[in-house]
Amino acid sequence: MKAHLLYVEDDKSLSFVTRDNLEHQGYRITHCINGSEALEVIKREQFDLCIFDVMLPDVDGFTVAKEFRKFDTEVPIIFLTAKSLKEDRIHGLKLGADDYMTKPFSIEELILKIEVFLRRSKITNPKSPIRFRLGKYLFDHANLNLSTPEEEKQLTQKEADLLRFLIENKNKVLKRSAILESVWGEDDYFLGRSLDVFISRLRKYLQKDEHIRIENIHGVGFRLQED
Repeated sequence: MKAHLLYVEDDKSLSFVTRDNLEHQGYRITHCINGSEALEVIKREQFDLCIFDVMLPDVDGFTVAKEFRKFDTEVPIIFLTAKSLKEDRIHGLKLGADDYMTKPFSIEELILKIEVFLRRSKITNPKSPIRFRLGKYLFDHANLNLSTPEEEKQLTQKEADLLRFLIENKNKVLKRSAILESVWGEDDYFLGRSLDVFISRLRKYLQKDEHIRIENIHGVGFRLQED
């Protein structure tokens, strides 16, 4: 898979064709049919590029982009619109958009723009911190930082590595052996005891959000669950 794209479009026919073509190119697509759904998704998912339709049935694409920029100022944004007004184009660019395509548009041109922006973002920001949204938390793995609007927690490297592995496999049951081999490099009884200690620490760090929990799957391992 090349990259994870957020695609917000309420037109069923257009979104089906566009999503099918993008997935055929190898992209992982999260598709939202309205702005409200997109606002929820951007709080918990990490994206490499966003494609926002401007005219949505509830929250418009400009508002979604404005909220998204509060979480990430680097990820490229492409607006899609049936309008060609200069004022709309300027407004979108002021919100931090990278480009603006008027409907009907060429799928080939959209794919080309996506490839260009993804290459450019990797070149201009090659060491950007890997950040994740988890409920009310913002997790910056590179800087070992877990924060909410009220407070910040500095993690150890192992705590950060374990949390990242859990987040990347969120809502999946993970075997203890898989966690140990991924985070510690081997499956060992004594390391398994350490894993239990680290899981307890992470539970304590995440306890302020009732929608987040690390479940113990008896005889198997753990699952980071987000409701």
